[in-house]
Amino acid sequence: MSRIGVYTGTFDPPTLGHLDIIRRTLTLCDRLVLGVANNSSKSPFFTLEERVDLLRQETAGLGAVEVREFSGLAVDFARSVGARFIVRGLRSGSDLDYESPMAAMNATMAPEIETIFLAAAPAFAHIASSLVKDVARGGGVVDLFVSPTVAAQIRAHTR
Repeated sequence: MSRIGVYTGTFDPPTLGHLDIIRRTLTLCDRLVLGVANNSSKSPFFTLEERVDLLRQETAGLGAVEVREFSGLAVDFARSVGARFIVRGLRSGSDLDYESPMAAMNATMAPEIETIFLAAAPAFAHIASSLVKDVARGGGVVDLFVSPTVAAQIRAHTR
């Protein structure tokens, strides 16, 4: 039986922090499925299709990564791809406060699927997609927070 992991999010935009979590998660599983979701409570910078395409570009050389759109509950998505765990990146204690109740709910709904928390590497702990969008919308430089590919796409969207 292969070890399949799932990492879900809006990835709007995909950041260096997301890529770090993806690379580190690949050491824990045989295959990683990235679930890209729409979140109606957030104002998207990129369309769902653009985010899927960006993540595919960003992860093309990493091996056993698959990028899919999804809607609904992350735990249902994880179950649909045969995942044994859901990974969540934590930048701070407030992320843990937000993620812990969701992990408990997921464990109740799908006890066969574990939630694994990975603490952000110190170099990336300050990077949040929402802040990257704010910087971009304010005309700032985002190159320290995202890959060159994503930075170029952000610049193309802000012209």
